[in-house]
Parts: sequence; structure tokens; C-alpha cells
Amino acid sequence: MAEMKRGVTRRSFLGSAFVAGIGTMAFGLSGCGNPRSLEDEAASTEIDGGEFDIVVIGAGGAGMAAAVGATDQGARVCLLEKMPVAGGNTCFAEGGMNACCTKFQAAEGIEDSVDLMVSDTYKGGHEKGNLDLIRHMCENSSDAIDWLDSMGITLSKLGTSGGASVKRIHRPETGEAVGKYIVKGMTEQCRQRGISAICNTKVEELMVDDAGKISGVRATNPNGLPIVYACKAVIVATGGFGANHEMLAQYRPELIDAVTTNQPGTQGDGIVFSQAIGADLVDIGEIQVHPTVEQTTATLLSENIRGDGAVLINANGERFGNELRTRDVVSASEWDQPGKFAWAVFDQSVHDNNLSIEEKFVARGLIQIADDFAALADKMEVPADAMVEAITSYNDNIANGIDDPYGRVKSLNPLVNPPYYAVKVAPGIHHCMGGLRVNAAAEVLDADGNPIPGLFAAGEVTGGIHGGNRLGGNAVCDINVNGRQAQETACAYVFA
Repeated sequence: MAEMKRGVTRRSFLGSAFVAGIGTMAFGLSGCGNPRSLEDEAASTEIDGGEFDIVVIGAGGAGMAAAVGATDQGARVCLLEKMPVAGGNTCFAEGGMNACCTKFQAAEGIEDSVDLMVSDTYKGGHEKGNLDLIRHMCENSSDAIDWLDSMGITLSKLGTSGGASVKRIHRPETGEAVGKYIVKGMTEQCRQRGISAICNTKVEELMVDDAGKISGVRATNPNGLPIVYACKAVIVATGGFGANHEMLAQYRPELIDAVTTNQPGTQGDGIVFSQAIGADLVDIGEIQVHPTVEQTTATLLSENIRGDGAVLINANGERFGNELRTRDVVSASEWDQPGKFAWAVFDQSVHDNNLSIEEKFVARGLIQIADDFAALADKMEVPADAMVEAITSYNDNIANGIDDPYGRVKSLNPLVNPPYYAVKVAPGIHHCMGGLRVNAAAEVLDADGNPIPGLFAAGEVTGGIHGGNRLGGNAVCDINVNGRQAQETACAYVFA
């Protein structure tokens, strides 16, 4: 079987994480059990990692939201992360966070509603999502924005994303990528609370007592030795399996040769060890591809770029569709083009609104730049006359109030501010929309629909919200709403 392309290697992931200033999750290490010498560890067949109310597995956005919330409720929390750095796939989130009825929308006079966000999410997911889970996420999205804001993680800049009826995606005012911004902020919140956190620690097994209740986790510590953490509840926030060759082969073999935007730790661990104690799965074969991925490095070009005005140009120098349709539709249209790729073309205004362009594309030589569209077309090796005509027509239609021939009605911003930029893109594996079956309380369910006592989950490791297609901005909403929900339910369980 063909080897899956690994556009994001372990080395490149670690390098980018440290450059971003995320750093290691070394805060609060002294709180996770008593220090032991290597001699002590070697003499023991199973190291005692300590006893906690809640063990959170995975230090991405959902896991950190859960750890912070549970600590604030007085729970003794241990946060385990198998990678050397915090952040998980959240580090790679570019666009923003969808939320409805927020104070930032109100300030701009944007009319939104829970029902509209529910409708957009359900429709965008091809009406395959669980409406109870969708409504719960949407109803609590504004509160999640306020919670982040209360900690100085402010997402006040509004934008447009595919599938959304109104401006609903919330971004940092600075223009930086939302994921790194949130990870930096949440890492600091964990540090301030002295949350016990251990990196390079991989959970291998969930432990249950004779009554079938969670009693702890077995893991491998940074020295490769077995270690046990006793607890009353576990929150699984380990992400999906977008970098797991074997699981992709099992569930979506047609994607086996696609590049992945996922960090190398997204191996589906939480799905596997939860299944081992009876957890059920939902929508496990629903895997989203993102239409704008630079293929040589698997670097994601944010949906914000199209939301702010970028157009897609094919190898013939032509536009070929509405750039702000849902990700699955745009991806399919790209695969239908000559060479199965497109160029994302935008101007200086779009560039200035998205700081990640310089870091991720300009600095790494992954972008073409020119002072006019004819020169840019030459660098792209597409017919200059055709591309100039395509973009001139696009700009003229906007200026004259003429309907876009491809039906684009949102973010109709003319490309008139040189220099101009172009990034060659094609679809890549981006998000696992299926996973552990949960209810709106974030309880993990078994095959009969019953909660597994003491087991909770949040984020990409779960399924049911996104259905057959995830709208951009909903994953960041999911991790914050349901990371908090998981800890609320877990704390109620622990302290009952």
C-alpha cells in the first residue's frame, strides 16, 4: 500500500511550535506525584503517578479548556500530553471561532441567532449532524467567547467563512492565526493555576473498577516506563486520526495518498483506548479535506484568505466557482480542474489582514508575488490574458453592482491593492468529523447509548456535530464549548 505523504513531520511540527513561542508544557510538573529517581523507576514495575480527581488526556484547545475550568471548580487535575509541546491540532487552526449572538456582533450591528447558526451547521454538514449536539454548541458559543475574553483571549475581529449566513467567525484583532493565539493564552492560564501537566507521556489504557467506573489511566512516562495515574474521571481530548496511516486505510482508503495538515500526534489514540472499554463510535468515516493546502509542505492557507477577498484561479487562468462554498464543494471543484489544483490569488489588503501569510508562505518561499496580474500570471505559469480578464471582470462586476457569475455574494472585495500574491493549493486531509459518540453533556456513550461512568470527551476525538462537512470556525467553537462542558459534567460526577 502506498505510503501516506507526511507534509508535517515531527521535526517541522516541533520547530514551528517553538518558534511560535508555545514552548513546553513544563508548568506544574511538581504537582504530578512525588519525584522519583531513575533507580526508583527501574525498580518498580508500575510507577505511581499520583491520585487526582480528573485526568485530562491531550493538551490541545479542548483539553486545556477542560483543565482550566475544572481547576477553577476546585478539582485536582492532571493534564497529560504525549507530544513534547502543547497545542495539538489547535496550533494549526487558522481561521477563527464561529459564535452567534456575541457582544462583538452586536457592536457591529450584525443580526444573528442560535437558530440560524444551527441551520447553517446542519445544512453545511449535509443534514447528517446530531441536532442536539449542534444546538448545544451554538447556544453556548457566545458564552465561550465571553469566557475567553475574560482571560484576555479576545476574539473581537469578525469575518466571513464558507457556509455561514452572516459574519460569525471571530478572530484576534492582531490578525494572527487563531489557534496559536488561543494556545498561548490557555497555556498561560494553566501556568497561572499551577495545573499539573506532563508532556511526552502517552496514555495506553483506561482503567475501570469492578463496577465499570473509571479508576485511572495507564501511560508510558517520558523515560518510557509504565506509570499509573489514579482518578475518578477522565476527559479524553486527544484529537482525531488525520495522521494515522492505518486508520485512514481502514476508514477512508481513497485518502491514503493525500497530504495531511494534522500534526503527527493525531493518531486516534483516544478513540482506540476508549473503544477498548466499550465506547461507541459515530460518523467515523467522515473526514474533511480542506481545499487550500500547499502540497509540498502540507501548509494550510487559511479560509480567512478567501473570506477576505481571495479568488481561486485554475491552470487555464480562469475562475471556476464560488470560492466561499463549503469546503467539500470547493475541494471537489478543485479536483475537477486541470492538474487537480488551483491558485489562491489576493492583494496586499488581504495579506495585511492575515499575519500568518508572511510567516508561513512568504518567509518560506511558498508564494508568488508581482506588482501586476500579468506578471503574476507569468510566475504562476498560467495564461496571462485569461487571468487578467478573469480578475478584471471580477473587479468590474463588484464596482458596477453586477451579480457574480458563480454566485459569490459574500466578501466581494475587489483585488486592487498591489503587490499581488498567489499560492498554489489543492485539497488535503484536515479534520476527522467522526469519533467517540457523546451526548450534549460530553459523556461518552456505549453501544446501547448509556454513559460510561467517569468517561467524558471533547473536541475532534468526538463525532456527531459536523455531520458530513465541517464549517470553518466550528472546530474552535467545539473545543471551547465542549471542553468546558466536559469539565462541568466531570466535576458534577466527581463531587456528587
